[in-house]
Amino acid sequence: MTIDLHNHTHLCNHATGSIESFAQKAIEKKIDIFGFSDHAPMNFDQKYRMNFEEMENYEKEVLHVKKKYKDKIEILLGYEVDFLDGYIDNRVLDANVDYLIGSVHFLNKWSFDNPEFIAVYQSKDIDDVWEDYFAAIKKMAKSNLFEIVGHIDLVKIFKFLPKKDIKLIAKEALKEIKKAGMIVEINSAGYRKPILEPYPSPDIMELLVEFDIPITFSSDAHKTEEIGYRLEDDMQYAKSYGYKKCAVFRNKELEMINF
Repeated sequence: MTIDLHNHTHLCNHATGSIESFAQKAIEKKIDIFGFSDHAPMNFDQKYRMNFEEMENYEKEVLHVKKKYKDKIEILLGYEVDFLDGYIDNRVLDANVDYLIGSVHFLNKWSFDNPEFIAVYQSKDIDDVWEDYFAAIKKMAKSNLFEIVGHIDLVKIFKFLPKKDIKLIAKEALKEIKKAGMIVEINSAGYRKPILEPYPSPDIMELLVEFDIPITFSSDAHKTEEIGYRLEDDMQYAKSYGYKKCAVFRNKELEMINF
């Protein structure tokens, strides 16, 4: 069983490919369960997301391909939502979707994973950046707004690693994720970034096992060629830590399935 729940189309304005083309490519790649999770609208950083007026058509189009290809693939509908105080909108939280992925892309409105703003790292203490990031992840988990944690250690993207022990930095956030009953995705996009490894790293994987936190799988595709990218590697990675099941959501109801 191959699961890929985190994927982006042209609607997020920094990806390419239509919903139809993504569905067709997922079938070609023999994905069993495929999720659309375009960046949800918010009144900040609008150039990297759909606007509120596009939500209805996005949801309709995903449901259309879900029905059209139901004999070939199971398609799920979601959003990736930026956890940013003051900008999370009820129109997104109340959407009739299968799941919401909560992600941290901003620290005090600094888009730390955007190459345009990489120079900001020069003015930061890297340990402080990591501490702030996992404090935001902890706060996101405590909000109880989302089903899945997106790319849990995205802060490592440019390979700026902390001097402190990563486990000590992340541990309290992982405890809150466990309390909230959230799922953590194994996301292969990190292989395509300077860090050259999946999210999460082995340190975080060890914490996931310690706290018995379930996982799911994502390629975080931003073009059709990236659909299913290194998912086999991700599954072997998870198995190496003892995982045999992964999570899917339908109408926000969790099901654990063998992979």
